[in-house]
Amino acid sequence: MRFIVYLLAGVAGGVLGGMGMGGGTVLIPILTVLCGVEQHLAQSVNLLSFLPMAAIALKEHFANKLVKTKGIALMILPAAALSAAGGFYVKALSAGFLRSAFGVFLCLLSVWQAVQGIRDIRRRHVLR
Repeated sequence: MRFIVYLLAGVAGGVLGGMGMGGGTVLIPILTVLCGVEQHLAQSVNLLSFLPMAAIALKEHFANKLVKTKGIALMILPAAALSAAGGFYVKALSAGFLRSAFGVFLCLLSVWQAVQGIRDIRRRHVLR
């Protein structure tokens, strides 16, 4: 039964991620709240799930000639180093702090999305 819950959590995160909404905004709460997974593990699983999606997206972007490779090393090297450093740093944080920080992030994201939605509505109204 637990496998089915995890499978449904993965499908929900994947579908919403594929629709443009960050899958982690749904997957992490599903794993922590509904499945009882520890915060660090839930966030790790979420980050790990991005690898196959990113590989497929990158393949498609290369196939459609949408990737500019000039200066790519200047982005990849610092991003990889900072990602690794961030992983070690987050490991030292308590699960409670990490959970709270993620909750604050989700709240800020929702405010940002609401502001963008209001701006879009106003812009469309002005253009009429």
